Order: sequence, then structure tokens, then C-alpha cells
Amino acid sequence: MAEPLKSFFSPALVQRLAADIARVHPTFPAEEFIEDACRGLDDLELLGRGRHIANALAAHLPPAYPDALAVLLASLEPERPTPELPGSGMASFFYLPHTMFVAERGLEHFDLSMRAQYELTKRFTAEFSIRPYIAKDPERTLAYLESWAGDPNPHVRRLVSEGTRLRLPWAQRVAWLDRNPARVISLIEPLRDDASTMVRRSVANSLNDLGKVHPDLLVQTAERWFDGATAERRKLIGHALRSAVKRGNPDALRLIGYGEAPSVKVEAVTFTPPRVRIGGRVAMAFRLRSTSAKPQQLLVDVAVHFVKARGTGAKVFKLRRVALGPGESIDLKTSISLAVHTTRVPRPGPHAVDVIVNGKSMRVGAFELE
Repeated sequence: MAEPLKSFFSPALVQRLAADIARVHPTFPAEEFIEDACRGLDDLELLGRGRHIANALAAHLPPAYPDALAVLLASLEPERPTPELPGSGMASFFYLPHTMFVAERGLEHFDLSMRAQYELTKRFTAEFSIRPYIAKDPERTLAYLESWAGDPNPHVRRLVSEGTRLRLPWAQRVAWLDRNPARVISLIEPLRDDASTMVRRSVANSLNDLGKVHPDLLVQTAERWFDGATAERRKLIGHALRSAVKRGNPDALRLIGYGEAPSVKVEAVTFTPPRVRIGGRVAMAFRLRSTSAKPQQLLVDVAVHFVKARGTGAKVFKLRRVALGPGESIDLKTSISLAVHTTRVPRPGPHAVDVIVNGKSMRVGAFELE
């Protein structure tokens, strides 16, 4: 079994961090820092470990924030040479404590902290640390972000779209962003045709988040962006509409070419095995038959109604896009994981399953989780 992500923040990492700082600040009490940073580390999860190390840094760096920040910045490794580093894994998380230090201690030194985040995002990401600054002083922060949208470094440009996401995972909610979606769109629109795949993917995620709070604005923006769109931008818009499509939003389905009501039957549904233990998998197979007299373009998904502590909650799994002529059929199959995830813990009980075609949901059966 792979080690949990939290194990990245280990005593060995703390020792490496101490050595980096001592190299540029010889009076740094490395041994005392290592002892404080490692104390209780094993009991914490990933973000808790990063914050614990950040607190230890604050206790042993120079007491004045500008002096402490200068030491941290002097200890940084060179910028990442390429936009994306395949196989780099968790390596850049080394700088999570640095960004937490800035997020929690730098708000009274606004411009100094913004310049620090500009440097840190080139090596990790400042998407989490930028959010307290948006919440405290949105106009000043957005002025920086607007200028960074034209920066030559793609990691800096990505911060513009990623840091302002309305529902950024692991990050604090920023009410100002929810109330000012037009400002978010004005920030990310210049990046919609960015040369970097990484930046365009972030823009799509930002627009997808926007649709969870302002669904009508998502559709309006996507429709406007389709005008004169390149193939890459069309791909971005499709990715941005993914959650709206899963929700069966008719306008989102129409925009991607699946707005017609389907005329189909679902037949020969099987679940193998019909009873499965937590941690296992269920193979699902079925036949989709057209009942229309004309050809149909169909977007086919599967929804599993997972048992929760209270009631059930549907999880939609993407399946296939298919074209069926009059009376034609196609056999489809998928595999449903019942493993324990950080975001979903399976519970025993009957799990109803729907087939969703062009947003129309059809209950087709259930399997039992033991």
C-alpha cells in the first residue's frame, strides 16, 4: 500500500528545511527548530503538518516578519524550469509551510507578502496563501493579479485563475469572490487561450467552480466564449461545463451538442457481483437501444446513489458519447469502485443505480454493499 500523502512531511524533510535556512542564515537555531517541528508531527494530517512546521519556523526565525521573510526567500531553490514537471509528485509541497507562514503572519505587510507569494508560486503554488489577502483587501490583491495575468511565467499566470476559484479544494471560502463573479471572469478571460495547458486547465476549473454558485453566469460565459473559439478553447469550455453536464443542466448539454431529449431504452442490466464487500468493485453492463426514427447523439453517464450517514448521495461517473441510428443498440459496461476514499466512505446497504442519457435519468437497478 502506498504511503499516505501526509508522510511527505517527515523528520527528514524538517532536517532538509533546517539546512536550507542555516545555509543563508548561520545563526538559525537548527537543532531547536528540528526538535519543535518534529514534536507531535506524526499525529497530524497533511495540512496540519504544514501548519505545524510553519509555526516552528515562526518561533525560530527572526522575530520581525520582514526579516524572517527575507531569510525564507533567500533559502528558496531556483524556479521550476518548465511549466509542468512529469513525475515530480509531491516535491513542490516542500514549500507549503513557507506559504502558510505568509498567509498567517504577513497580512500587515501587504506588498512585501504579495512579492513573496510571487516568488513562492514559481516553486509551489500560492493559491492557498493568496486567499486571506483577497478576503482582507480584494481590490489591492486583484490589482496584483491583473498584472500577473500577463507574466511570462506560467505558474504566476496560473495563480491568477487558481487562487480566485470560488470552490478551491482545501482552501478557505472567500465570500467576496462569491459576491463578485464578474470580477473573477474578467481576471480569467485573458487566460482562456493561454499557451500553457496548465493555465488553460486552471481556467476551466475556475469556470466550473463558478457554475456551482452562479449556474446561469457559467452558461452565459461559455456561450460567449464559444464565439470564434479555437479547438483548444472549445476543449477548455467542455471541461468547464463538466459539473453542469453531470447535474443535467439542459443549457450546458445544449452547448456541447447533447441538448436533444433522448428516445432510448435501457435493457439487459447486470451487476456482477450483485452483493459486494466494501473495498471491492462491481461490474455493470447494459444495452442502450434507440427507439427513435432518426439518428441520435447521446451522452451516457451512470449515477450511483451511495449510502451516507443520513440518506443517500448520487455520484455521477462519466461513461461514453455514442451515436445511434434508428433502432440501433450498443452494449456498454463500466466498473464501480467501492474503495474507501478521502472524499467518500462507502457504507453498507442497497445502492441504486441510474443510467443518464442527455441529462435524462433512468433508474435501472441496484447492488448491495456489505
